[in-house]
Amino acid sequence: MTSTPTTSDWQDPGAVSLMLDDCATWAVVGLTPNTDRTAWSIASLMQQRGKRIVPINPDAAEVLGETGYATLADVPFPVDVVDVFRRSEAAGEFADQAVAIGARGVWFQLGVIDEAAFERTRAAGVAMVMDTCPAIELRKR
Repeated sequence: MTSTPTTSDWQDPGAVSLMLDDCATWAVVGLTPNTDRTAWSIASLMQQRGKRIVPINPDAAEVLGETGYATLADVPFPVDVVDVFRRSEAAGEFADQAVAIGARGVWFQLGVIDEAAFERTRAAGVAMVMDTCPAIELRKR
């Protein structure tokens, strides 16, 4: 019998370290050119930390100097982490797409929670972090 993941599982230090330290290419679902949006400020921070940002948004042709793509499947190169800025009820499909494209990790932002997607993603052997932000985790270091 497997145990139900807990909040501490959602922010497993190993998964956090894998994504922040070992993953270079971050697809950011929901990223727009709107500098007032949290997705933009976090993507900008990650870019400053040396990450390649890949905007995933059908309405964003370019953000932070990077070409945008309508879907994860449209990205013509490997993606390490899929960072999801969508409501909880819409986020799970992006975890599934991340697994399908071979991403090494999935990151659901602060307040984005989908326990079933977390279980599916981890069962597929993909690291997942949920209900926290890279900026928060970077400050803890």
